[in-house]
Amino acid sequence: MAMQTSIGQTGAIGWAKTLAPAVGKAAEPQKLRPIVRIHLLGPMRASTCLGADALPRSRKARALLGYLCLCAGEPVSRARLAALLWDRVPAAQARINLRRALAELKAAWGRLAGELISASRLTLSLNADACWIDALAASASASGRNAPGSELAALCRGELLEELDNTSASFDRWLQHERRRFTQRLRALAGEGGATVSATQQPSPPPSASSGRLRVGVLPFSADDRVKKANLAFSFSQEVAAGLGRFRWFDVIAPGSVRCTRSGSFSRAQQQERRDLDYLVDGAVSGGGESFKIDIRLLAVAGHMQPVWSDCIHLAVSDLHRLDELVTERIAARIDPVILHIEGPRQRRERYGATGLLLLAIPMIFSMERKKYEAAGRLIADALRLEPDNAMVEAWAAYWHLFYIGQGWARDREAVTAAVERHARRAITLDPENAEGLGIYAHMCSIVHKDFDAARYYFDRSLRLNPSMPFIWALSAMTYCYIGEPDMALVRLERSREVAPIDPYFSWFESFYTIAYTFKGDYERAVLVGRRAVKANRSFVPGYRPLIASLGHLGRRAEARPYVRKLLSLDPSFTVERFLQVYPIKKAGDRARYGRGLRLAGVPER
Repeated sequence: MAMQTSIGQTGAIGWAKTLAPAVGKAAEPQKLRPIVRIHLLGPMRASTCLGADALPRSRKARALLGYLCLCAGEPVSRARLAALLWDRVPAAQARINLRRALAELKAAWGRLAGELISASRLTLSLNADACWIDALAASASASGRNAPGSELAALCRGELLEELDNTSASFDRWLQHERRRFTQRLRALAGEGGATVSATQQPSPPPSASSGRLRVGVLPFSADDRVKKANLAFSFSQEVAAGLGRFRWFDVIAPGSVRCTRSGSFSRAQQQERRDLDYLVDGAVSGGGESFKIDIRLLAVAGHMQPVWSDCIHLAVSDLHRLDELVTERIAARIDPVILHIEGPRQRRERYGATGLLLLAIPMIFSMERKKYEAAGRLIADALRLEPDNAMVEAWAAYWHLFYIGQGWARDREAVTAAVERHARRAITLDPENAEGLGIYAHMCSIVHKDFDAARYYFDRSLRLNPSMPFIWALSAMTYCYIGEPDMALVRLERSREVAPIDPYFSWFESFYTIAYTFKGDYERAVLVGRRAVKANRSFVPGYRPLIASLGHLGRRAEARPYVRKLLSLDPSFTVERFLQVYPIKKAGDRARYGRGLRLAGVPER
């Protein structure tokens, strides 16, 4: 029986547009982080929020991008652009060349192009609000609109569009004028007398401990004399707090709201505050000149305060513009799984309520052992009874039901599939900015509805909100397998590994590599990884299927036999026919090839 249920004629994306009446203001369009970073100072560079290179190759297309960036969102006449970049050819040919350069720019940005470029018959403009542009960031700081100015001054060392001289005579004259204007802004920046903190960086009031959630305090980082002059240490600690704030497991107490001595001891007046905290993040910044060193540690506060994780990060001055990205990947994304791993086994249900129950359930879900998995389901059900409006619990309830089907344990597949739908929709209705919920909903779109466009849309939204969730990167890789793009799937799996190299559940996601290599047709590597993956997680049904299919294609039926027996012991109703009915494979050729591998390995046809 197919796992597909009706989602309506409009599909998942269309359904999302109907959320607004149900959730009110929460469903209004949210301003997300910039989706592309563009560097105009020094060698020109551009990358998307998902880490892909987004810089066009040709000089003219780069010049077009640079011009639109410096116009900061203002519409520019197509005729003006054509004459500026191709001033020695007839106007008609110049317009043709402009269209080609624009097409190249859009191709470099892929699916994001529609959000970044507005094109009418007469004008072009860049959506500057969706971009982080180094030159504009520095100019804004010089005007007192952003912070910290001294940090931006440190990164403004390259010449504006330095590799685009001799593009055309007209463009060169415009570029020289822009360079002079930019130099004047830098002089203002250098004389502004120190950094300030923007409104978005001001410490927020500490959340109440009565909410029953984990509370993580971030201390203002200490600094040596050279770093103190640039006010960098406080900015680093603010960025860490912002990065941790993207995870919905805990409340983050920002720097300035939590204080203690450098030895880690609290003053007597702060003993009550300490009792309301579960973890502290502390750090020290040293260095200067061309690089900085950040020593950071996570301390468990309960009982005798002790460090549970630490790291040392070296940061070049030239990378200060990537501070948000580096802090998210190198610090916040590593602290999160440490806390999750520590809290999961603890029996602290009364204190942490629904979130505490969920933290207990997650390690049991990843075990994929039926008794533990079903116990996790009961914990999630208890959590929902405690807090029926908890979006995070709803999201994991959808996840639990989805993989309960995938394991072949659901007796009433239609009822469980309906539960997946109900919990996933409610999660993103309750909290449209819950990155985990959006990612789980995206995976449901692939697995249940085979709506791959909707899946990619919601994965994109999820990873823009929080690019440091390894399991969402891994789940998104599966959608790219299903649509026949295994190379992109492998890129996303590597990204999953990069953002959380200490993820205690990585072995669970290693089976996804087996799936990607099987879709790629690299059966030898699929077998190599697959044997290791099923050994580490013997109860995970999806880990056996690609391993068996790959062995079948390699003609190693005898080797496949024990894996087939194990698969059928886990899912007695598994057959090639049933699998091909429900498994979300977009391309007929991929579907036929997967089925042929299973048959060659000895899996029953029906």
